[in-house]
Amino acid sequence: MKTHQNCLLCGNTDLQNIPTYALAYLKKCSSCGFVFSERIPTYEELTAHYDTYSRDDSISPITLKRYAELLDYFKKITNLNRIIDVGCGNGHFLKVATDLGFETHGTEFTDKAIELCEAKGIQMQKGVLNPENYDQHFDLITSFEVIEHINNPHGEVDNFHKILRKGGLVYVTTPNFDSISKHILKENWTIVEYPEHLSYYTPKTIQQLFEQHDFKTLKIETTGVSISRYQQGQAQGNTNTTAKDTSSQSIQKFKSSDENLRQKSETNPFFKFAKQTVNFGLNTFKIGDSLKGVFQKK
Repeated sequence: MKTHQNCLLCGNTDLQNIPTYALAYLKKCSSCGFVFSERIPTYEELTAHYDTYSRDDSISPITLKRYAELLDYFKKITNLNRIIDVGCGNGHFLKVATDLGFETHGTEFTDKAIELCEAKGIQMQKGVLNPENYDQHFDLITSFEVIEHINNPHGEVDNFHKILRKGGLVYVTTPNFDSISKHILKENWTIVEYPEHLSYYTPKTIQQLFEQHDFKTLKIETTGVSISRYQQGQAQGNTNTTAKDTSSQSIQKFKSSDENLRQKSETNPFFKFAKQTVNFGLNTFKIGDSLKGVFQKK
């Protein structure tokens, strides 16, 4: 078994065990506080894991609306034309951007994902982000729930810097290791899973990572509490086992709880106000489930 001997963020060699998450091989740096999987997965482990991914192409209309709002927000900060989504999944964000007239590019690993995205009019590259594949700079890089899957954060953000124009933006989302859900669910927090997730960020460590690569932090926020995550975690705890129920049927059942709540907050003024109030508190104390950062190349 190959392991990391140094912190992936600051290089420190004093790494502390996290007994709660020993099955995921987690270590915490005693210097910067970064949490990551000490174990380095093999190619075979990763292939076996990601081959099980579902490619259901459905998506909530509310999510599409949020994507359009994000693009409006980015346009207020910088001139926007060329966009790349790193690890773009089925390409739904880029499809919204394409429909709004932007030039869109994406990266993904599987042939199925490439096929789905290209059918949406997205220019795709297969595999990891490689700056040599691009002869022009981008105005915006997005990375939704991807950075936690990799164990070379400096290499990834360095590549972001190489393909982004001066003044361009990076938008990343990732689970928040300081979230209220983690503190409540503890060992049953389903975000912690090897080799699914290899790096675990907090507002402090995500800011440190980007600022080490000559980015200016424009915004970091933590929002949301996932009802489905609580349900999955509780179900896992009730079975008295470390195995996760990841069947498509079970996951969809849990996710419907989040979607029902989202629908109510879109149409009901009371639920909308309640959501805004909760998110204000979660962001103030930096304990929301979702960590979101906007960074600008200096």
